[in-house]
Amino acid sequence: MSVTLDKLVTTHSVPGRETQEALGIVSAECVLGINIFRDVLGGLRDIIGGRSGTHQKALREARETCLRELADQATILRADAVVGIDLDYSEISGGGKGMVLLVATGTAVRLR
Repeated sequence: MSVTLDKLVTTHSVPGRETQEALGIVSAECVLGINIFRDVLGGLRDIIGGRSGTHQKALREARETCLRELADQATILRADAVVGIDLDYSEISGGGKGMVLLVATGTAVRLR
């Protein structure tokens, strides 16, 4: 049995399901380098306005990766779902390089 992405929720329980047992905290971390080409394209968007599709795509990929890793960790614990998921984004910069850190945490649970 594996935890599927539809069993990853930000709420304290899976809607329509009762939690039987909390198995522990699971977490995943993704560090995303924002390369010079993304920076230039993102900078142009800042100047002319609008959304930066390149940055949004990179953030979406990081979120999807972290959520898959949460599901994998929960599966190892023989959980049915992960509840209370929190996604925290931070910027790491220095030396002319920018990176985005995404940390995802939640509680692996067994459902009735």
